[in-house]
Amino acid sequence: MSAADPHAGKPIATAGAAPAAARMGLVLLHGRGDSAAGIMGLAQALGMDDITVAAPEAAGNSWWPTSFLAPHAQLEPWLGSALNAAGRAVALLEAGGLPRARIVVAGFSQGACLALEYAARSGGPWAGVAGLSGGLVGTGDAAGTPEAALYGHGPKAFDYADRLDGVPVYLGCHDSDPHIPRARVEQSALILRKVGADVTTRLHPGAGHGITQADFDAFRRIMAAGDAA
Repeated sequence: MSAADPHAGKPIATAGAAPAAARMGLVLLHGRGDSAAGIMGLAQALGMDDITVAAPEAAGNSWWPTSFLAPHAQLEPWLGSALNAAGRAVALLEAGGLPRARIVVAGFSQGACLALEYAARSGGPWAGVAGLSGGLVGTGDAAGTPEAALYGHGPKAFDYADRLDGVPVYLGCHDSDPHIPRARVEQSALILRKVGADVTTRLHPGAGHGITQADFDAFRRIMAAGDAA
């Protein structure tokens, strides 16, 4: 690990079928305070023995030390390093014989933000993307003043050069989540649609920060969709 790349050298946990024999691959990204081993429970709950899972581990159990809404100067170098970690997990599955069109990128909370940002910056094809209680981080800061709808943070730029044409994306979140503003979830859905993604958004009434049964069912449908390539 280095100051410039804090997540470098952290392990990638794997489980499930061998990539060469798997129907699909799943890159699963844990939230703040969790671990690769912890998020593997979500994969196990799918009950699918024909998928292979790769879950990278964050240094100190956190992908970045502040809110994903914070100015980019406060997110780096952790954000860049986290994107690299997600890329290493994808590369591991690709090296085993799974093309990206048969890989789903998903995460919860901070991991959901990372999953969405990684997919948006990488472009398609993907078998699917699931952001469970998360939103896009953004490519930089945008002009504007702090907004109550963004929990007192300023706006972000979302300048993605690549496309996600036809990629199914699921965004699930409580509409009064204490960490993920509804406004950012809705904005993320609009931006992802602009780059061609097939976005489904579900905002659950009330406060909360967790994966609901409806979220899990939607995630499972993406994983059960079968051979995309």
